[in-house]
Order: sequence, then C-alpha cells, then structure tokens
Amino acid sequence: MDDFAFLGPAGWLTGTDALPYQRDWLDRYGAAPVGVARPATTAEAARIVTLARELGLAVVPQGGNTGLCGAAVAEGRALILSLNRMAAMGAVDLDGGTVEVEAGLVLADLHARLEGSGLVFPLHLGAEGSARIGGLIATNAGGSQAFRHGTMADLVLGLEVVLADGTIWDGRRAVQKDNAGYALRRLFAGSEGTLGIITRAVLRLAPAPRAEAMALIALPDAEALVSFGRHLRATAGEFLAAAEFFSDQGLDWALKHLALDWPLDSRAPFYLLVALSTTSAQVALDDIFAEALEAGMGQGLVLDGAIAASLAQRAAFWRLREEQPEGQRLEGAQVKHDISVPVARIPDFLAQGAALCAAHQAGIRINPFGHLGDGNIHYNISPPEGAGFAGDMGDLSLRLCALAQDMGGSFAAEHGLGRSKVALADRLRSPAERRLMAEIKAALDPEGLFNPGVVLRNAKEELS
Repeated sequence: MDDFAFLGPAGWLTGTDALPYQRDWLDRYGAAPVGVARPATTAEAARIVTLARELGLAVVPQGGNTGLCGAAVAEGRALILSLNRMAAMGAVDLDGGTVEVEAGLVLADLHARLEGSGLVFPLHLGAEGSARIGGLIATNAGGSQAFRHGTMADLVLGLEVVLADGTIWDGRRAVQKDNAGYALRRLFAGSEGTLGIITRAVLRLAPAPRAEAMALIALPDAEALVSFGRHLRATAGEFLAAAEFFSDQGLDWALKHLALDWPLDSRAPFYLLVALSTTSAQVALDDIFAEALEAGMGQGLVLDGAIAASLAQRAAFWRLREEQPEGQRLEGAQVKHDISVPVARIPDFLAQGAALCAAHQAGIRINPFGHLGDGNIHYNISPPEGAGFAGDMGDLSLRLCALAQDMGGSFAAEHGLGRSKVALADRLRSPAERRLMAEIKAALDPEGLFNPGVVLRNAKEELS
C-alpha cells in the first residue's frame, strides 16, 4: 500500500518478503497479512497505527514471534507491526540498577550488552536467542528465575506505549516506587498486544553473581521433589537461583533423540536441577549443596546427585532440562499444557492428571517438567507408543486445565492465551472476569484495532 511508503523499502514488506512473519512458532496459526510494517521509531509506530485505523486494518504486534499460542500472527484483514528494527539500548544506570531499551531488543543481546557492567537482567528462557523485550512484556514471560526475581511485570519499571488512537503514552519512569494512580505499566504486561504497542521499556537489573554452582539431583517421587524443594528454600534461601524439575519419561526422549550425556550412576522417577548464585566471594556454594544433599539422602528424599565441577558441566546439566521439549517433539505427536498450581499441590496434580489421562486413553505417555519454585508445570502428553491419540483431546485438555484451576492454579501459566486458548478461557474464566477484561479492552481499544481474536474473542459481544 502506498500509504505506508514513508517507511521505505526496509520498513514495509509485502509478498514473499513478508513470509517469514506469517506463521507462528509452531506453524499452527497465521494468514498472509496485508503487509509487515517495521517502524524505526516510536513516531513511525504511532503513524502506522493511525493509518491502519483509517484504512480499517487490524494491527498485530510482533516481536520475535517465539510465542506458543499464536498471538503474534495475522488473522483476517490485518497488518503485522514488527518491532525488530527498534533494538536500541540506552546507558546502564549503575546507581539505580536500571536500563532503558527499545521493544525489539533480543533478550540474549541484552544479556551480552550488560556483560562487564556488574549488572544482569535476571530473565532466562529457552527462546532468549530470538525473543524480544516487547513480546516478553506483552506475554509477561516468566522463565527459570521467576520465583526469585518475578515475571516480566515485576522487572518493568516504566513503559512507552502507542495507543489505539495513535497517541503515545510515555510512562518511562526509572523508579521502583511510583504510586501516582493506577499502575498502568502492569496493565500492558500480559496483554498480548491487545491494548497497545509497547515501544520502549525501563527494566530493573540485578547485581551480577560472583559465584555460581549447580547440582543435578535424582528423587524417588513427586512428594520428595516438593519436600526437598522446601528444604532447599530453608537452607539455601537467598542463594537459590533456579529449581527446575523433569521426569524420567522426558529424560528417556531427550537421551534417545539428542546427543546428551547422563552424569548420574542411576535413574529415578524425577530429577531436580538446582542453581545457586551469590554476589559474595565469601559464600561456599558447593558446601551448601553438599550439606543439602547429605540431609536429603538421610531423609530418603534424594537417591543420587552430582555437583557440577566446571562451567562445561553446568551447561551440560542445564541442557538436560532445556531439551525436554525438543526430545518430545522428535518423538512425535503431542499435546501441550502450560499450567501452574501451588507448589504443595504438585504431587496431587500429577497423580490426578495421570488418572485423567489413563481414563481417557490407556498408555498415554506424560512428560511433566517445569519450574518447581513457582509451581509451573509444562504438562505435555504423547500418545501410546506406536499409536495415535484417541477420542476428543480437547475434552481431556479442558479437564486437566480445570483440575489446575480447581487447585487454586492457572490454565495459562507463562505462555499466555493467544488464539489457541481463547475457547478454553471462555469455558474456565468466570463471567465477572470475562466482563472485566472486556471492559478494559473496550476502554483502551474501542474499535478492536489491536490483535482481534486474542485473549478475548470479542469484547463488544461480551459486553452486550
């Protein structure tokens, strides 16, 4: 369209040039957009939004397009607004521990640019080599250190956002305490691009650790997993940086399909990957691990364990956890669930979830893994070996998600809703919750310009 010619040939893509932006990460969603607008400034982003509204086009914001719920690709008559040309980073505020970045900055690039500053951005996840800051905020990403540092909503101090009428809200305040009315920055965290276009953010940083340690631990059951996690919280306390778990089923697939080494002498039903870190050179992290493992074995909570002896071994331990999704993908068909429950209810969920799966189809293989510290379970299931799924898998997913919610948890822990879970949300969210979300959407985007069909099917229908 000539209307977007002001962006130049690098800023307005159509035809085959737009193909890389068209499909979602899992290749389940996405239609050809009218075009891909790639602004280089916030002012250009605002002009794009204004033009799209005048032309009757929906606007779908896209960061790294690493989401797993289909929220960042077009549907219907829409343009994609990609932030990948806005990737600048400001000077690091060493005194306040903050940095201002543009929304298109890749997470791994942020980590690299902070090296040597004495500060780090404490968010780590598998897609950090392609996920961008704006998308991470819009999905309120969590990652492996969320229980210690919080999710993206907790790491954002201020935002700049293009609103649906083309105006710009500048809320870039680099202070932790700001109670001048509603915490608007938190409203956009987790909104999945349905309320505005995040263009810049002020982020909280943390002191870089001076010492780190990691242990891989084998446990006999889910009850021991939770009990030993409680012991680690009590004894490692502020040094506990990550506590990730996976099962023997997931390990089987990872070892079968990927070039991985198994460092323990034995196998067990569950494994816990624990990372400790400290900013003090006086703390002996390996001693904390040794005492915890000895106590765990004495209580029958720990069957085996090893402390990483080098950076390379720490990386090898971590890869055993990170390759859980890839190992199952290579095994074949699967159905993914991203749920959370209170940590104490993890054993209950795993037991009752397994019973639901067995009742649906004998032999279903379950691969639960995730973040022990905050109760986030990636509950991914595969059909019986040599067979396909039977029956209505949507019904099974509904039952599993309802189980998590009945336990005081969530059916959408860190991946969001996107398009893939909107129908599920319609079934599980209360009428009051649906209406409140619809009222917020209608107030900020009355014409339904931003990302229609994501999070809410139709705010106007919900309010009618």
